[in-house]
Amino acid sequence: MLRVEMRARRGDFSLDASFAAPTPGITALFGRSGAGKTTLMHMLAGLLRIDSGLLEIDGLKLYDSQRAIDVPAHQRRLACVFQDLRLFPHLDVSGNLRYGLRRAGAAPLQITMERVVELLDLGPLLRRRTWQLSGGERQRVALGRALLAQPRLLLLDEPLTAIDAAKRSEVLPYFERLRDELALPMMLVTHQFEDVVRLATHVVVLDGGRVLAQGDLPTVSLRQELTPLLGSEGIGAVIEGRVETVDPATGLATLLAGRARLLVPDDGLQPGRLLHLQLLARDLILATSAPVGLSVRNQLQGTVTGLTPDPPHSVMVNLDADGLPLLARITAAAASELQLRNGQRIWILVKAVSLRTQRR
Repeated sequence: MLRVEMRARRGDFSLDASFAAPTPGITALFGRSGAGKTTLMHMLAGLLRIDSGLLEIDGLKLYDSQRAIDVPAHQRRLACVFQDLRLFPHLDVSGNLRYGLRRAGAAPLQITMERVVELLDLGPLLRRRTWQLSGGERQRVALGRALLAQPRLLLLDEPLTAIDAAKRSEVLPYFERLRDELALPMMLVTHQFEDVVRLATHVVVLDGGRVLAQGDLPTVSLRQELTPLLGSEGIGAVIEGRVETVDPATGLATLLAGRARLLVPDDGLQPGRLLHLQLLARDLILATSAPVGLSVRNQLQGTVTGLTPDPPHSVMVNLDADGLPLLARITAAAASELQLRNGQRIWILVKAVSLRTQRR
């Protein structure tokens, strides 16, 4: 378990954030610019002073103001990957990686050079200088160097900000591989909710130096505190499901999520694969009777569990569909015409092409 309590004031900005997250896995610190995400991460790493608080990783206290514990930054074994990567231009890739090993000092060797090279596909790059690498390749080298420092916690400060969309698609699978194959706690600072959906196992939402919400991704995705950060168009439930079948003839895969089955775009999926699936509230269509003669592929039955005004002219409808909590955004006029109320049975429609899947 990762336990964090951080309290500090810097000029007009104050940070007062407390949360606990399971380990291993990726804890995402999500929020807009200026929310305090990077400040919090630097305090965890020992790079900024903390007024009071606690940092504990799997029972080991690295900072505890009540017990006067403050392990120096160089002894905490928290490795950082910064936005600018900070690779050494006078060293080749192999030299940069070996610098990480030197930083490990006497720490137990849990991640070997060979394992890092294999996980991040760095073999062809080892003799190259950093200026000869693409943005995505530099990112992988920075990750490898941090891993070889044998960290207790890997801190990732907006690691994908400096690379374009094509390179992001190249690098993201490596983050997934590290999450799935290494028993290593990681913390990811990001303001991109797409990265949260794809990578996070736990989410902490920060704003103004305070924790607005925290928990597993499906739970946090339904919290109203996300609306100011994502906007009504970006809000929607994130659910977990497993690929049952893939039909190359139709280009669709069947996903089992709870007791519900959904059709999603194939996109190279394999049976047995675990996915995060985002169903945007704007894409859900509600009906009070069984729909017929429609092209919509996914038709679920559910129950209305809540109605919240979404000014000026919309309503957010909370739903339970075969045990799946969902969220629909419809006009206030439509909600009135359908006479929606808590406990009402409803049909929920969503196009297969509007579902956004992220591999886990």
